[in-house]
Amino acid sequence: MPTDTAPPPSSSTELLFKPKQLRDLVRGVPWLAALSDEEVEALLDKTELRTLKSREWLFRQDTPAEWLHIVISGTVRLVRSAGDGRMATIRCVERGGTLGELSMVSREGVYLYSSEALRRTHVLSIPAARCREILDHQPECRAEFMSRLALELTDRLEDLALLTQGDAMSRLVSYVLRQLPSGRTKAPRVIRLTIPKRWLAAQLAMTPETLSRLLAKLRDSGAINIDRQRLTVLDEQKLRDFMMADD
Repeated sequence: MPTDTAPPPSSSTELLFKPKQLRDLVRGVPWLAALSDEEVEALLDKTELRTLKSREWLFRQDTPAEWLHIVISGTVRLVRSAGDGRMATIRCVERGGTLGELSMVSREGVYLYSSEALRRTHVLSIPAARCREILDHQPECRAEFMSRLALELTDRLEDLALLTQGDAMSRLVSYVLRQLPSGRTKAPRVIRLTIPKRWLAAQLAMTPETLSRLLAKLRDSGAINIDRQRLTVLDEQKLRDFMMADD
């Protein structure tokens, strides 16, 4: 596996570049999980490790999709450019997330969005041609890929529905509820807000100032608690009640 394109990892990230961790990273992608040990090793032989600086673009919308990427560490935001030149933040991707999967079904074979690192980020890049070979010859991988694609499209439809809500508080509460761990429990549930607030605000179509104000309002009501990057939902019903009220 070529590694000369990336600088030596720092002590804080060194473990992430170990062969076992990279194998686990690949197996963590649902539609690659069915690969045998030998197939994973063969795939890793074709990959590249890449390091991105903060605010560096990994790829741009409408350019040839030659690589599929898995985030090793850091955070990447996905951005879609509109016809009038405006850019909308779709979502942010962290460790284990994939970038470029939708291009696998694009007729033109291009990226459908742009990808920008929000902090120093490491990615594992797999040739798109090799991914297509896997889907062509591995029915189990192909079936899981189509299942994940359906989930991705469902998520994007939910994003669209979220943005059509005219009330900023409703958009924020809907986002928080979607991030909650599955399963109902009486214990407080915690969400990690690991992306910068300005990008979360952009994703929710509001200003950073509005986001801060609304989070403070939820906190003061007793619905949530915020401690740095930890958002704890204390009263889910009270949180849902905010969706029914005017901002």
